[in-house]
Amino acid sequence: MARILHRSIGQALPHAASAQGVYITDTQGRRYLDGSGGAAVTSVGHGHPEVLEAMRAQIDNLCYAHTGFFTTDAAEELAEQLVNLAPDGLDYVYLVSGGSEAVEAALKMARQYFVETGRPERRHIIARRQSYHGNTLGALATGGNAMRRQQFQPLLPQTHHVSPCYAYRDKASEESPEVYAARLADELEAKILELGPESVMAFVAEPVVGATLGAVASEADYFKRVCKICDQHGVLLILDEVMCGMGRTGTLFACEQDGITPDILTVAKGLGGGYQPIGAVLLSSAIYESFANGSGLFQHGHTYLGHPVAAAAANKVVEIIARPETLANVNAMGARLQSGLEAALGASPYVGDIRGRGLFRGIELVADRELKTPFDPARKIHAKIKRQAMARGLISYPMGGTIDGVYGDHVLLAPPYTIQADEIDLLIERITQAIDAAIAE
Repeated sequence: MARILHRSIGQALPHAASAQGVYITDTQGRRYLDGSGGAAVTSVGHGHPEVLEAMRAQIDNLCYAHTGFFTTDAAEELAEQLVNLAPDGLDYVYLVSGGSEAVEAALKMARQYFVETGRPERRHIIARRQSYHGNTLGALATGGNAMRRQQFQPLLPQTHHVSPCYAYRDKASEESPEVYAARLADELEAKILELGPESVMAFVAEPVVGATLGAVASEADYFKRVCKICDQHGVLLILDEVMCGMGRTGTLFACEQDGITPDILTVAKGLGGGYQPIGAVLLSSAIYESFANGSGLFQHGHTYLGHPVAAAAANKVVEIIARPETLANVNAMGARLQSGLEAALGASPYVGDIRGRGLFRGIELVADRELKTPFDPARKIHAKIKRQAMARGLISYPMGGTIDGVYGDHVLLAPPYTIQADEIDLLIERITQAIDAAIAE
């Protein structure tokens, strides 16, 4: 009898035993193609020798030192590398242990910034419906996924939500991408004005929405408009790149493709590549200096932040991702994945949309393609796809609640950046078979 409280109680999970490249092998000797990188975590592949060597070297020297007493070369070098690679204007780094921690820290940074600069009335957070920003209470409150929030609603601080940039379902047929982007930006500004500009603290968004919509990128100049509105009203822009960042969409930071720089940016998942739990918050000089010239501290912290072994692993992972050949492969294999999915599933009456950037692709499933009608949630199509894919030796990331947190199914694919053309073709074949089998059940 297992003594672990698993995510799904009573489910018999295979025991992972080893991994190499894009494959995980269980204790029965069965190999699984890691088509989703776990939860978009595995970036440079399993068992990368350079990352393992960097971790061994760090372990030999120092495993842990509390950041209340020491800094370490590993943490300092990671922060320096991230700032050097980040969009101009992100000048400092706060290291944490994962994505939820990063978002929670970003929210507290935003609040403390306004307190330090004499504007404590700024308290409201605006985010987007059908977003996901983590499972800690502040991050969960910021996210707009109804299903995840429902039972915890009495515990959540108040937040406000506007429409996502979700053209497949929400853009009117007569709207151009530019008109649609302008309409959404106007909605954000209207919400800021409704709450009172002097009371709004931050707008939080994923440049490419991950688990709750399935690799949905923005339209036209949406983020440039958002950035301008936030600047006009003195609202901080927080971009959550926990899932879509660190090379996943074809550039190291996803927001590079939108041509903007936020005030605060969060990363995790692919930052450590699965080798150690780690996340980071990148922040502007203005926010850093408000702390430095005010109270002299950031009133926040966790026991394992800045962990030297995690920092050493992430430092090497980031170095590998930033190599031109790595990002070139992300873009080339991403294009192959998109075109292959379109060829295999583009005519399916049950596939409404195939989308994404780089090696971050989503497939939205529908019961009626013309009407975009979702499947009855009681059928749990996403759960069936996961089971069918695993039976075929493929790890995928299907989710329900694409539309409102209850209705709608999609599959997220986010394989390691080292994946090659033949492995992409195998992924496409297996996910196509799994979708067909799941719908036939």
